Amino acid sequence: MNRAPLPGPTSAPEADRPGWLPPEQYAETVLKATAFACVYFTDEDDRPLQLRSVYSPEHPWQLAGGTMDPGERPWQTAVRECREETGLVPAGPPRLLAAVFGQPGAGWPYSTTGLVFDGGRLSGAQLRGIVLDPLEHDEARVLPLDAWEPLMPRTDFVRLRVVAEARRTGVAGYFDSWDWADTVVGGGGG
Repeated sequence: MNRAPLPGPTSAPEADRPGWLPPEQYAETVLKATAFACVYFTDEDDRPLQLRSVYSPEHPWQLAGGTMDPGERPWQTAVRECREETGLVPAGPPRLLAAVFGQPGAGWPYSTTGLVFDGGRLSGAQLRGIVLDPLEHDEARVLPLDAWEPLMPRTDFVRLRVVAEARRTGVAGYFDSWDWADTVVGGGGG
């Protein structure tokens, strides 16, 4: 296995160590991934809020959030994306609900990793005050958890269920099957 240089003194020059690569060369050998961060909101009855995408028929219903920009930390991304997509600004401190991971596939050449933060419960007035970015979403909808299942790919629904369970129990969830190869709408969770 190729490794980045180890910190600290060495008895041999770095280039003479077996398997050693300069950091820029080693970086080309490791996993490439995109990162996202999003916010999970519910109404006062714990029904999840999701936004309908205008650009992704494979993943039609989404949480408020998006891809991290260079130099951003996950919570900064979640707040920025949420503000841009809904006009809502989640209050901190950040509370992690779930970590999500997906393998690359035909729809995207990189792995995907993301964090889902708790945005809390929104009042009716807050829900009515949502202002969508029409280039990204054309509808905000609140439904009971099970009503989302037929509207989403199976893995998107399972991810939503993991996040809802994390909110309910107070124990962060981990979902590592949000792969790009699985985008069949409906079909239940599991």
